[in-house]
Amino acid sequence: MKPTHVLVALLNFCLSGTIVSGATGLSDLDSLSPYAPISAASAGPAVSRPPGYRLEHVGDGAYMITDGLYQAMFLVSCESVIVVDSPPSIGYNMLRAIRSITPLPISHVVYSHSHGDHIGAAYTLGSPDNITFVAHQHTADLLAMTPDKHRPIPSLTFEKSYTLRVSNQSLELNYMGPNHAPGNIFIWVPLQKVLMLVDIVYPGWVPYYELGVAQNIPGYLKSHEQILSYDFKHYIGGHLNRIGTREDVLISQAYVKDLFNACAQAMRLSTNPNSTLYAPTIQATVGKAAPGNSWLVLDTVNNILSSYANNVTNEKWTGKLAGLDVYGLSNAEAMLEALLIDWGINGAFGVTNDPV
Repeated sequence: MKPTHVLVALLNFCLSGTIVSGATGLSDLDSLSPYAPISAASAGPAVSRPPGYRLEHVGDGAYMITDGLYQAMFLVSCESVIVVDSPPSIGYNMLRAIRSITPLPISHVVYSHSHGDHIGAAYTLGSPDNITFVAHQHTADLLAMTPDKHRPIPSLTFEKSYTLRVSNQSLELNYMGPNHAPGNIFIWVPLQKVLMLVDIVYPGWVPYYELGVAQNIPGYLKSHEQILSYDFKHYIGGHLNRIGTREDVLISQAYVKDLFNACAQAMRLSTNPNSTLYAPTIQATVGKAAPGNSWLVLDTVNNILSSYANNVTNEKWTGKLAGLDVYGLSNAEAMLEALLIDWGINGAFGVTNDPV
């Protein structure tokens, strides 16, 4: 179906009064429409259950652990173990994995950022009495705002960079500006050439919902260039079940650039009277059907522009990245909003009246 036909259908749907908010119960799962198959390259190695996790040695005592949805890392030194992140979905399996390798104690836990889905099981590793919790100052500040016994407040913080050395292992922690979240750090392990940056690149997949719920989308795009400035061999992105490569980062960068361009094109077309995306026509139609409902007018315009951008992007990327049919539209919605509020690309939302 052509993008313009999709847009007309979407507008008719939006004006029909039908509202679909997603599955309402387990019975709805039987009616799920088919989704695109997942390639072996995107799926990665299977996670056996039990034990419910997969451990991958990337050299010289560095390990990636995954449950198929989340990832973390630990390094074994001659003296102790350094853990990076502790997702609740992995939970106590982190300790099981470590104990399958070494009896050495955990001395440090590094937080990539403050989000509970990545560090919410930190408490299972020990207490601040016997473990040093390390994070960027922004992360410490955010955790102090939302006290959580599952995420101990870090006792060792930094502003720009910090090198953590424990015996024969070394991690370079760098903050290169906002991206996914304030305080989200680059974790560089130079000996093994491992780079960990969470919630930016999802090897083989499109980003999670709304570009991984990025809080700073210009910074999110810029972080791809920053990743590529490292001479890494292994990339750990914090999600799904395989380690990434430089090629994965380049592919992710190309996808988000194409999405940006498609959203910018949608914004331009929203000011073209000859386009099906012409915002005044859409606004008038919705306003007639639902008088006074300003949010519906705005939401309908955004839905149509986002759907157009998603369809344009899908024409190039379908079959190349998994999950495009799941999160492609929400990624377009997030990018479209960022064009408006961050880049000032206003389209039909710009100044349209005459100067005084």
